[in-house]
Amino acid sequence: MDNLEIAARLEAFAFLLELVEANPYTVRAYRRAAETIRTAAIPVEQLVASGRVRQLRGIGPGIEARLRELVQTGQIAELEELERELAPDLVGLGRYLGLGARRSVEVARALGVRTAEEFREAAAEGRLAAVPGIGPKTEARLLAALAREGEPRPRQGLLLNRAWELVGNIAAALEGTAAGDVRRWRDSCERLAVVCAAREPEPALVKFAALPQIVAVIEKEERRALGLTLEGLPIELVAAQPARFGTALLRATGSGAYVAALGRLPDAPDERALYDRLGLPFCPPELREAPFWGTPPALLGQDQIRGDLHSHTTWSDGRASVEEMGRAAKERGYDYLAICDHTPAVGAVRGLSADEVRRQGEEIAAANERLAPFRVLRGIECDILPDGRLDLPDDVLAELEWVQASVHGSQRMPRRELTRRVEKALRNPYVRCLSHPTGRYINRRAENALDLERVFRIAREQGVALEVNGLPDRLDLSGEHVHRALEAGVQLVCSTDAHSIRGLENMTLSVATARRGWATADRVLNARGLEAVIAPRRGA
Repeated sequence: MDNLEIAARLEAFAFLLELVEANPYTVRAYRRAAETIRTAAIPVEQLVASGRVRQLRGIGPGIEARLRELVQTGQIAELEELERELAPDLVGLGRYLGLGARRSVEVARALGVRTAEEFREAAAEGRLAAVPGIGPKTEARLLAALAREGEPRPRQGLLLNRAWELVGNIAAALEGTAAGDVRRWRDSCERLAVVCAAREPEPALVKFAALPQIVAVIEKEERRALGLTLEGLPIELVAAQPARFGTALLRATGSGAYVAALGRLPDAPDERALYDRLGLPFCPPELREAPFWGTPPALLGQDQIRGDLHSHTTWSDGRASVEEMGRAAKERGYDYLAICDHTPAVGAVRGLSADEVRRQGEEIAAANERLAPFRVLRGIECDILPDGRLDLPDDVLAELEWVQASVHGSQRMPRRELTRRVEKALRNPYVRCLSHPTGRYINRRAENALDLERVFRIAREQGVALEVNGLPDRLDLSGEHVHRALEAGVQLVCSTDAHSIRGLENMTLSVATARRGWATADRVLNARGLEAVIAPRRGA
């Protein structure tokens, strides 16, 4: 069986376990295992046969037993039994269409169908409109998804934080340098690479193959190897001659288009020497996406960040108190930290009412007495309601030192309505920043249908900053959007959206994303002192 077949069977098993109300952790475990196997670069059947399949991330003893049964017999007995009752192909199609397992069965029963093919026929005949709960918009969305069913789905990369952890640990073990997508700080990393300098390559190649993160070596040359990681992703090792290390590192770091545009690369022991020999200024790795030969700007550095303007505490969905977050930010060398807990309309987590915002202000004042001269700012992440109003009244917002506006609920509004909703919030005189403007979750949820060019224009006119959110699965604005925002004259804020002390480390990702968009310190508000941050905004 190939990997796609094995993954499909595990996915089907997860669907059916969900239908019979199995433990949700078990269901998620099978789905994660299916995704790992689907993207693995080596036949999983071989790993099962050799007893090494548990080296893949997310494969425990229970799933290993199912895989062994599947490989040896061609079936999973419990799956076969459930299939006789529940038609997993129909449930699988429903999941592709964005329907949960239970809803898929409900729709199928309403249509009087039992298989995916019968479902497709019913949809083509226009019978979906008769199903309770399916209106014209939902029907159109389902039909559009069915029309795309045969199209190949792009492979998903690793989130940047996970990619850095994986590649960074391998690089450290080999005394090498992380390269590929992670060194350019791409938000989703597909090309993973490590480059090390070695007069004799064989010891490095042998050590690479023996690393616990490497399941198998699937290609090997004199100075290069391609290994399969625990996540099922390929990672390249280049053991370069010391005199060619800089050349190998640049080649393994830049995008294909960037490297190709440089032409023939001379040998060099380090990258700066290589750029000198090319007659070009040194180009930071973050800018090595598209061909570029000019002089790069002095990009924003993490040491230039003076404070963090987006963090959460136990007052909403954070894990640390006001003082604990403030003390941790002070220890990072910051001058200030804004506490921006949620408001009630966020829905999924606890939000603060007007009275709670004021009571939190008392706690912030007490923390400031103990942490001075460091400053904890009274802030809020205030939801933008569907009609554009904010979730707290203006008299409460007027008391605060930092107000971020965010869209959480009803994100799938049509472009014009969503843009009008955000624009109204940006015109509120107390809003200082728009949080995670596009609402995306990398590899999970696409950007909202927001007219960014109009948002940029209104933000510039009103003196409202736009956030570069450092949560690894957001990184929103993206590097591309940062570049467009800067061209439009918009001010940025690099923030972490930290929900814990550890979350303050997300500043590294936020700054790197801003650098990918060519951000300089003069365009980032929290690269300035406290006075600039708490000053009334332009346009208020």
